[in-house]
Amino acid sequence: MKAIIITNNTEVRQKYNNDYNIEFVDGNYLDVLFLARNKIHEGHRLLTHPLSGSVKPNETPYKSLAISCEKEDLHIDSLMIIEDSISTAQKFIRISTPKKWDNEILKDFMEIDRTLLDSAIESMRQFN
Repeated sequence: MKAIIITNNTEVRQKYNNDYNIEFVDGNYLDVLFLARNKIHEGHRLLTHPLSGSVKPNETPYKSLAISCEKEDLHIDSLMIIEDSISTAQKFIRISTPKKWDNEILKDFMEIDRTLLDSAIESMRQFN
């Protein structure tokens, strides 16, 4: 399936750079969601849920998600999901600001994020 991966995770960028269009965000979790929202306004659709996994937005700095390559009319469901996800992430970050993790823990968070995306991509491939 053709998709654009929006990520701030260098591990995801390295793994999928040859197979997918990568929109790399030099920023935080919310920056990834904001770029996804901008792309949805341009007509892209969400292919993965922005709040997938059990790691809360205030616990990890990394987020990767997939959107459609094709642009169509504004997809209201995608817009509602991304807006709700942004609101939820902001709420968690207000409750407890993200910690400054050491490099080993950051690497673990990168791996968790990549593994979640791996699973989502595998699921997407089954429907092609």
